[in-house]
Amino acid sequence: MFLIDRNTELGSLSPAVPSWWGSGPITLRARALHLGRAPTRLIYAEQITLYERALALDPDSEKAQCYLAMQLASRVLDQMTDSAASDLARAETLANRALAAFPRTARAHCARAQVLRAQKRFEEAIPEYETVLALNRNWVEAIAVLGYCKFITGSIEEAIPAQERAIRLSPRDPEIWQYYYWIGQVHLLQSRIDEAILWFEKARSGDPEHPLPHAYLASAYALKGEAEPAAAELAFARGLTADNRYSSIARLREVGPFGVPKIRALFEATYIVGLRKAGMAEK
Repeated sequence: MFLIDRNTELGSLSPAVPSWWGSGPITLRARALHLGRAPTRLIYAEQITLYERALALDPDSEKAQCYLAMQLASRVLDQMTDSAASDLARAETLANRALAAFPRTARAHCARAQVLRAQKRFEEAIPEYETVLALNRNWVEAIAVLGYCKFITGSIEEAIPAQERAIRLSPRDPEIWQYYYWIGQVHLLQSRIDEAILWFEKARSGDPEHPLPHAYLASAYALKGEAEPAAAELAFARGLTADNRYSSIARLREVGPFGVPKIRALFEATYIVGLRKAGMAEK
């Protein structure tokens, strides 16, 4: 059993593990890094390094393949990588290999679903997340992400109930900031600006180092006429991303995702208008 002191510096959590222990303890250590913590670039780097070591020890490990694929895809989704294309290519290879070898495990389907979502193939991700929940009905992140995928593909009414269910099932989830953010996103797109700000502020408190709550707060504050905090939040979002997506409206449209046409129209009428008011250039 590994006990991890939450006050320990992450850099000290990766001493050598004897190879005769196998990949299991390394996989457990990698997973433990995320317990009770919102994701950061450093945590992703530590986890991915450990999962790579576990996979090197046991190339056929279902857990090592799946968790490594999920973390590589999640790092792309969280805008915390400087190597998105190679991360996704590696994640896709691992997820496909795991699913071929272990087609009846929720982990393998979740790994595949995460990769598809990171590739913006939301329609294809939906049945994979549904399979995850058929195999493990209480996989909280799958509940929340399935709701998001349905929202981005047009079923906006399914988004908030899914996040509310995830919050009820896991009120101390380190990913809870994301569930708050998705609720705020729906409120923003439906022009309920005060409600959106409330949820985005909760998301920001849950993970101050993630750019998304800052970007959406910039838009929401600007739509409410609060120019100074809007500009500050936009600057924060820019400082937390590596792909320059908040440099211009054109760049943001390029990286997306903004979903099917009816959802994209709502983003344009609210989120994009707010960012323009917050000071984002067109090109």
